[in-house]
Parts: sequence; structure tokens; C-alpha cells
Amino acid sequence: MQGARRWVLAAGLVVLAAACSPLKTFNAVVPKDSGASLAVHAAAFGPDPRQRIDVYTPTAMARAPRPIIVFFYGGSWNSGTRSGYAFVGRALAAQGFVVAIPDYRLVPQVRYPAFLEDNAAAVRWVRAHAAEFGGDGDRVVLAGHSAGAYNAAMLALAPRYLGDDREAVRGLIGLAGPYDFLPFDGPIVQQAFGGIGNAVDTQPVHYAGREAPPAFLATADKDDVVKQANSDALASRLEAAGVQVERRRYPKIGHVGLVTAIARPFRSRAPVLADMVAFARRVTDAGPVAAKR
Repeated sequence: MQGARRWVLAAGLVVLAAACSPLKTFNAVVPKDSGASLAVHAAAFGPDPRQRIDVYTPTAMARAPRPIIVFFYGGSWNSGTRSGYAFVGRALAAQGFVVAIPDYRLVPQVRYPAFLEDNAAAVRWVRAHAAEFGGDGDRVVLAGHSAGAYNAAMLALAPRYLGDDREAVRGLIGLAGPYDFLPFDGPIVQQAFGGIGNAVDTQPVHYAGREAPPAFLATADKDDVVKQANSDALASRLEAAGVQVERRRYPKIGHVGLVTAIARPFRSRAPVLADMVAFARRVTDAGPVAAKR
């Protein structure tokens, strides 16, 4: 028991450090879920070295192709690595999903909308290769944390990024995402979005309409990085359009804690993983969203 307590304390210090940096160190030390494996490592979906993707799959045999979750990590659009989120990939894969986590080009190498175009290319790659790793390319959930939740929301809501591939998107999972953040204040947002001709076009709330997929929007009560009003605004717009929305608020955790609660040692802090899985199962078991588009 003492050893377990020491591990949790050490991991907690890593989490605090991760609040200001990508989660690669946290991922390296946190225990991973069994029942999942890395099926595809560093597959290229484009020519740039950052355009690479990992895919995690359940180890259990399946009678039919499995639904797919594509998870986009955060990091202010200027940091992050897919390897730092292996704990997310393995956790969701152990629950029966095929999980893809792409890298994408970051600021300052690129600015908006290039990182969204990379993420769209990753989704198209996943759909094209789904059968190779037991996935169902017609049952896709887009998920993300922080800046990654913004990426997921833009792909799920704005038709121009995925085109016809958007018909396969059965749901959106956003963890502490910025969806309604005009004007562009602060250096991070200015570096990623500053100088855009029509700033409104960069906002996910602008695209919230009846053709949107069901959404799961989660926030942490102690988040001092992304305001909860972003999720409230998007939820309100989607609900007004007749779209099903699950709005979750988790007490006693912060911005980074919302995603680290997915890891095995921290699940008692908030049922983030259980709630994500329940939502993803529900929307991928339902009929196609395309019926109302």
C-alpha cells in the first residue's frame, strides 16, 4: 500500500509539470491498460514528418468491425506528440474501440487552417485503412482535449474539412475545448489565428447547426486555462438546432486533470473515461447521422 501511495504522489508531481508541457513524461510513467495493443505505429498520412499516426486496437477478438475514435491532443496548437497520449489510446481501445491518434503540424511551422487540414487528412487515412486494423470506417467519433477538442469540433461541424467523409462522423467528444473565443486575445491565439480575414469562420460555434453529430462536451470546474463558457456556448447552439448534447462538468479537477483522469490511477477523481465510452457506444450503435443531413 505504501508503494502505491508513493507512486500516486510521484505521478501527481508529473501531472503538475504536465500542466505547462506536453504529457509525454506523464505517459511514460503511468500504468497502461491491458487488453489493448499498438497495431499501427507512425503510419504516414502525408509527406511531412509530423503527419504520422498511431492506431490502438483491442486484443480481444471481434465478430464485426469495431467503431473508431480519432483522438486529437491539445497543446495550444504549438506542442504535443501522439506518443504522449498512448494512455488515452490504450484506455479507449481496452473498452472495445479502435483508436487513432495523429500528430499534426504545429505553430510556428504552420498556422490556421493547416493544422485542421492535417487532422482532416488523418481522418481520411483512418477511414481508407480501417479494414486493415478491424475498424468500421463508417462509425467514427472525433474526440480531443483543449486545442485538440477545437480541432475535433471544427472537423465535425464545418463541412469544408472532411467533405463527404463527414457523413461517417457519428459523434463529437470535446474535453475543455475552446469553441467561442473571439476576439483573439493573448500570444498563443494570435500566433495560431492572428491576421485571419474572417475571424468568425474560425469559431466552432459558427457551424453549430442541425446537421451536426451528437456531442459530449465536458469541462473541469477548476479549469483556469479554457473558460467553461466555451462549452456552454456550443452546447446551447447545438441544442437550439435540435442536436443531442451531453454536457458534463467535473468538480475538483482542472484543465489537465480532465484528460489525465482517463489514466488508470486517476479514474477515481472523475468518471471521464466511463462517460466518454458510454457516449461513444451509444452514438456508434445508433443509425447513421447522415439520415438527417
